[in-house]
Amino acid sequence: MLSIRLRYPIAAQFATERCFSTSSSKLFDRILVANRGEIACRVMRTARKMGIETVAVYSDADKNAMHVQMADHAVRIGSPPARESYLLADRIIQAAKSTGAQAIHPGYGFLSENAKFAEQLAADKLVFVGPPASAIRAMGSKSESKRIMEKANVPCVPGYHGDNQDPKFLEETARKIGYPIMIKAVSGGGGKGMRIVHTPDQFHEMLESAKREAKASFNDDVVLLERYISEPRHIEVQVFVDNMNNAVYLFERDCSVQRRHQKIIEEAPAPNLSPEQRRQLGQAAVSAALAVGYRGAGTVEFIFDRTTGQFFFMEMNTRLQVEHPVTEMITGTDLVEWQLRVAAGERLPKLQEDLSIRGHAFEARVYAEDPARGFLPQTGKIAYLRTPENLGYAQNANVDKTVRVDTGVREGDTVSVFYDPMIAKLVCWGPSRSEALRKLNSCLNSFRVVGVNNNLGFLHSLGSHPSFQAGDVWTGFIPQHEKSLFADHTPPYAQALAAAGSVILDSLKAARQLNKVDPWNSSALRDFRVNPNAAPMEYPITFKKEGHKNTTCKVTAGLGNSFDVHSPHGDFAFAVSAITPDAYNESAVDITVQVTNKKTEAVSQLEATIVRHADGRVFVFLPNTPEIAFNLDIPQYDAASLAASAGGRSALGTLISPMPGKIVKVFKTQGTTVKKGDAIVILEAMKMEHVVRAPFDGLLEQVVAVEREGQMVQEKFLLAKITPSA
Repeated sequence: MLSIRLRYPIAAQFATERCFSTSSSKLFDRILVANRGEIACRVMRTARKMGIETVAVYSDADKNAMHVQMADHAVRIGSPPARESYLLADRIIQAAKSTGAQAIHPGYGFLSENAKFAEQLAADKLVFVGPPASAIRAMGSKSESKRIMEKANVPCVPGYHGDNQDPKFLEETARKIGYPIMIKAVSGGGGKGMRIVHTPDQFHEMLESAKREAKASFNDDVVLLERYISEPRHIEVQVFVDNMNNAVYLFERDCSVQRRHQKIIEEAPAPNLSPEQRRQLGQAAVSAALAVGYRGAGTVEFIFDRTTGQFFFMEMNTRLQVEHPVTEMITGTDLVEWQLRVAAGERLPKLQEDLSIRGHAFEARVYAEDPARGFLPQTGKIAYLRTPENLGYAQNANVDKTVRVDTGVREGDTVSVFYDPMIAKLVCWGPSRSEALRKLNSCLNSFRVVGVNNNLGFLHSLGSHPSFQAGDVWTGFIPQHEKSLFADHTPPYAQALAAAGSVILDSLKAARQLNKVDPWNSSALRDFRVNPNAAPMEYPITFKKEGHKNTTCKVTAGLGNSFDVHSPHGDFAFAVSAITPDAYNESAVDITVQVTNKKTEAVSQLEATIVRHADGRVFVFLPNTPEIAFNLDIPQYDAASLAASAGGRSALGTLISPMPGKIVKVFKTQGTTVKKGDAIVILEAMKMEHVVRAPFDGLLEQVVAVEREGQMVQEKFLLAKITPSA
């Protein structure tokens, strides 16, 4: 059943947003965006700039989502799981017809590379803002695309791309190609259905896992094999072809730094390439596009061997990419506008001789995930959200053309288990690579998220790493530099400040209850003092930071707004000169403090934002410093659960679900003897598979997961119990 909502008030708010192009030509009267989140918002901004009305589609989980409120019209298409909503082509086509949309922009993911969907649209006389179905079909199959590229003289990685999927045949073929081997789903993307196999004894388990994940993500479990290049870079080229067969490349992007085989930070142009290498990559990408009769925007991805300088065709994504903003930044183009114009039959706005590189750009993907626990995706409500200051509060606006935030969430929204956990994309431009990177790191420090674990601190650590700053990047960058990337860079006074800040927040809360006035009103706070005319009180506060030892600070609240803090980093005196509660969030305050190091007598003034989350964590945000988050007095059962969910051994020898997800397979039965590292349960969450393994040798005493196989479970759900061997 479809339901339609019209004309959201928030839509007018985005009508005046500035984008890269100032053209106001109207090519379609109305388009439907068959996607959600930040990409739907991104497409809608350009459409509105061009005078085109937009139609959003949404699942029940997204009924109040940002992209729904941005659109002129919105249509409900089903339940939260993508297979019951965003992957239902018939419902999306019906939504387009019922709202009078003339074209459908698929975004990326979901149906964007579905050849049948493109054919259905053509049959229903709806314009597909993408390539022809024949090109999607040819390049959507990794095996078929390799055969086409070989005929077009585009270099390819040695491997097997045939139809024989017999496990024994594939195992023998892998042995002939030579290990390490890459298993890839032929219809895959985004790291799904991809496994690296280093030794023959791993092959069968990895093959089954890759096929299962591919079937769940793409309804196609056919895989190919490729030789795994040990130190590759991942370089991709943006191409565009119009209906008159004019083809251009808009230069390349380096997407080498990845986790879980998924990109985390991208840049354009790729560092440390010669002009000749850049030209060869671009020409090879255009040859690949023309070989399949391509139309519209596409991305040709290459494996670049950093030891030899050779490059090999990997795959072609027949859609717009997540990282397209960095290309827009260095070329001064709006690729969504180009898509809409080409889809309407216009020529490309520029030809190859009109295109040049200006400056450098980075994109950092801000995810709800826990880097300290293997980048596990996180879910939950975003309790506090602030983007870099010059962009305003979660507005998605390109206020200046050197910094840009693309997001589909706002403060108060929930990161759901059903979809990708991306919060936003932070894009920064500079006249040189070093200046662009400096701006990126500065903006990462101004990006503030509370409520879900996120990777902001890790991104800053990554952007500040000397090897990354030198452009010495490859796909193994994070494992290579793991120790330094995950080092604790907490300033010496941070814990002391967090301790003092938690007392300030408690005092403000107490004052509100005692005085029965609104303490957030500035006039009520004008003469407010913490603990006025009271005897000094001591507060022992224990902090637990993930991956670090517990530390305890002792806070003494004196007269007025003064605090003394004894901490493992030293003794400090704090004199609070200003307390400004956040106008929109009662859990946050801005404070100005004078800090005196009692040992050195050094005095400094700090401005900080302190946010106390409902779960007990205190977040401290300082200028030009990544976020500092602490847990106060975590209950013992939570500590045990964290250890178990990270793959370790809890006091009870339990295996606990590290996140909400669906139990898709249980490998072992009760009473089975298991070895350390044996796969026990596979969970599917955020479109990825996560294997829960035995943390030690022992006897599988209980397997609760068997009763819930195929069902959703919450985080910390008891999966199994193991009695350790003697």
